[in-house]
Amino acid sequence: MRVLVIEDEKRIAADIGAALSGAGFIVETSGDGEDGWFRADSEDFDAVVLDLGLPVMDGLTVLRKWRASGRRMPVLLLTARDGWREKVEGIDSGADDYLTKPFHMEELVARVRALTRRASGHASAVLTVGPVEVDTRKKDVAVDGRAVALTPLEYRLLTYLILQNGRVVSQSELGSHIYDQDKEHDSNAIEVLIARLRKKLGTPVIETRRGHGYCVMPTEGGTS
Repeated sequence: MRVLVIEDEKRIAADIGAALSGAGFIVETSGDGEDGWFRADSEDFDAVVLDLGLPVMDGLTVLRKWRASGRRMPVLLLTARDGWREKVEGIDSGADDYLTKPFHMEELVARVRALTRRASGHASAVLTVGPVEVDTRKKDVAVDGRAVALTPLEYRLLTYLILQNGRVVSQSELGSHIYDQDKEHDSNAIEVLIARLRKKLGTPVIETRRGHGYCVMPTEGGTS
């Protein structure tokens, strides 16, 4: 899952990036409102962490411009303000959640996880498809109750596909959401990764749609 952090305080941005990366997210950062607005307006992110007090363009303006142009990715606001009016204004402008500084990184990570799940229609932290269970809090995967050891890349791929609720995902989209931006990859790398993941899971939950991509179809009773 790909997250953009827009925060002008470098230490805070670095701490947030490290916490989210440790939780399995692909993280990119921006230090001012105009750059952050442009990047999330022209690229696809699964969530955005947005500070209100940004240089060049303030966070509320950034948020309003995204929503006015139809960008619907979940946004978590960060604010140093305790006033309830600013929080209400942020929610009314289209924010999905907010945190007041200072905050615990564990809480921020939990909120981002919840936002990405809810955006895909999943209420529980445990995603279930057929015999496969993914615990997004612990990053544990099990098949029929048997623990399956996945690499971070395999885990990101499986989780991303499950959260798409049966939507077919192209190889290029998968690459942009599971690989760090500074790491090169090609379509063959995705195919190899899919094959390796299927072998480890031992159950045909990942479908190939020739010429289109891959999907994980929700079973009856669905993903939770």
